[in-house]
Amino acid sequence: MTSVADVTSSPRRASTCIPTGGRVSTAPGTSSPVRSTPGTPDGLSRRTFLTRVGIAGGASALYGSMAALGLVATPANAQPVDFRPPRQGDLSPSARKRTKVVILGAGIAGLTAAYELQKAGYECHILEARDRPGGRARTIRGGDSLTDTDGVTQTAEFADGHYFNAGPARIPNHHVTLDYCRELGVEIQALVNANAESFFYHENTGSTDYGPLAGTPVTHRQAKADYYGYISELLLQALDQGALDDTLSADDAERLASFAQSFGGLQGGRYVGNDRRGYTESPGAGHNAGVVDGPPPDLSTVLQSQMGNRFSFEFGFSQAMMMWQPVGGMDRISFAFADAVGKQNITYNAPVTEIRDTADGVTVAYTTGRPGRTRVIQADHCICTIPPMVLRGIPSNLSTETKAALEVPVGVNTGKIGLQYKRRFWEEDSNIFGGITATNMDISGIWYPSYGYLGERGVVVGYYSGAYTDLTVAEREERAVAQGVKIHGPAYRDELETSFSVAWPKVPEALGGWVSWPGGRGDAYDHLLKPDGNVYFAGDHLSHYIAWQAGAIESARMTVMNLHERLAATAE
Repeated sequence: MTSVADVTSSPRRASTCIPTGGRVSTAPGTSSPVRSTPGTPDGLSRRTFLTRVGIAGGASALYGSMAALGLVATPANAQPVDFRPPRQGDLSPSARKRTKVVILGAGIAGLTAAYELQKAGYECHILEARDRPGGRARTIRGGDSLTDTDGVTQTAEFADGHYFNAGPARIPNHHVTLDYCRELGVEIQALVNANAESFFYHENTGSTDYGPLAGTPVTHRQAKADYYGYISELLLQALDQGALDDTLSADDAERLASFAQSFGGLQGGRYVGNDRRGYTESPGAGHNAGVVDGPPPDLSTVLQSQMGNRFSFEFGFSQAMMMWQPVGGMDRISFAFADAVGKQNITYNAPVTEIRDTADGVTVAYTTGRPGRTRVIQADHCICTIPPMVLRGIPSNLSTETKAALEVPVGVNTGKIGLQYKRRFWEEDSNIFGGITATNMDISGIWYPSYGYLGERGVVVGYYSGAYTDLTVAEREERAVAQGVKIHGPAYRDELETSFSVAWPKVPEALGGWVSWPGGRGDAYDHLLKPDGNVYFAGDHLSHYIAWQAGAIESARMTVMNLHERLAATAE
């Protein structure tokens, strides 16, 4: 049998600083002088008490006692906890002999776990089924190939320097992901999540008539100017008619009226359009004041379009500006993590074939090489970040309760297509530099690239939707382009050079774009927050940031803390 020590024998790299930004704090380690702990028998340190519990009652009794002492989160006492990075000094000499960890999956969660554990002297090795790190944080470039569960292989033909992010594509200001970009030296750039020049586009459906604006691309700029203008006019009318007299003081009513005038760009209390809608002829030199685009549609037409229902997207906590992306593609974060962990500590093309929890650790079987050759790795602990939809198909001796919990989550049906154009017509013809066009068509939206501005080519995300996963590769492109033509005209077809599409439910290592919990996070979710013997679980699906890299990071860090504190508390 091959042990973790056999595959991680090279010297460890030096530790680096921990992430900053208010989300990381350091707690005193258990290597400091121990004192009697409230809730334990008199005269016993917490560590000694828990060690005796573990000897007498096993892992389950031990973990229950730790929960009762507040050392690990349970559904009843779970509270937000700052990350407490593990430190080598927290462990007793005997505990340091049990720091071999096998991590299943080199996605963001697995990489984060290895990275943080290595800082504390843990010996980590990652098994990854793919040929690269990152998991669903996948960036597609020219030459990349992907074979789906139908046996269909695509090879990207994007030009040098062009790419599209098939998985996560944006990072908000407040996500811990940026802390690791800073620490790992990953350069970032602004991602345009909202653009006044991109479009809203609604088509009539069998159940909804969107009125005169149906089938007409309307810029975000125009839609907002008209909605804000008319709503402000209505608000001012309500104030003038005394409809809010019982709610507002005279002074507050005056203040609100001033706001309505400013917010709506009103003239004499009425919305008649203004330069917020844009110009049909731009202002120029001399006496050329330009021609304002107008007049605006009437109030009923604006309301019937229902475009205003989309404005709230920009107010979302994780969607509000600014948004960010790594320079060169989202997988730059994954590769930076992998470099920090060390290539000698990651085995790629190594799908896991069996997981066995043992009395003193874990044994994991995997295949590697061509033809597939089975190998085995042994460790003291395992952190499994394999998506539940995939994990439940891998033979294991996990508990009946764990296997039942793994059956609950569902893989979300979604996919993306990258369309490379030989001309950046969205910039040249429509002045759209980044941002997203939102539609009620099944493409959902069109994402314009936030890099390569003013260049010759560009890659547009032509859909972000689950409506295309059962189509052939050729059908996906044809259908997506046909819908884009309705917004951008013939250029959307005529300027197309190549495409690449990803149907996440058909990616063998994922079987879904992310995870949903039918009925909400319940008993199954709570169960997977705890280890099954020596096997721990982590991933964005075990967080409140599902489908975000930050969720994978936060989950991994919580698991790291739980593993480390458990080990520190159970060894003399």
